[in-house]
Amino acid sequence: MTDLNKEIVLLPTYRAIGLKWEGPYEEVPELKKKIDRMSKRIDEIDAIDPDIQLGLSYHLRPDGFVHFSSYEVNEDHPIPEGMVDITVPELTYLKVHYRKNQNIGETYDKIYRWIMESDYKPYEEADRTYYDPLPIKHERYPKDREFDNPHFDIFIPITKQGQRS
Repeated sequence: MTDLNKEIVLLPTYRAIGLKWEGPYEEVPELKKKIDRMSKRIDEIDAIDPDIQLGLSYHLRPDGFVHFSSYEVNEDHPIPEGMVDITVPELTYLKVHYRKNQNIGETYDKIYRWIMESDYKPYEEADRTYYDPLPIKHERYPKDREFDNPHFDIFIPITKQGQRS
């Protein structure tokens, strides 16, 4: 896939605090409202990088997914009312830059095809059932993005073929 702006990166373990959403695909408009709400609550947490909002999606439902709209924080940061925390382990990722005016579905299809043609496979946490060929999708949104036509970085956790997840 020559038109994917990609690289393989290793990210260390980190902790994030934010708002959790879980629902079916039909309710994604509600998720977008929650993402917007989280960006407005940034002053309630001491984010390591307040200019980067995280979208951490886990496809643990047959009809949808679980999503954490969050910001990276220090390990001992208190959790504000109504928010949750999540610790993301050290993982290797396929990082893809998504540009404005692209089609997100096509981009994820290209990512999946690239992974399937590579020496990698999507990472899956043990003892979990996933309902998507790309079971975990992490996105990092810059503060200056357009909400309805964003640019952002996609991080898909991967492992080498033959390695246990």
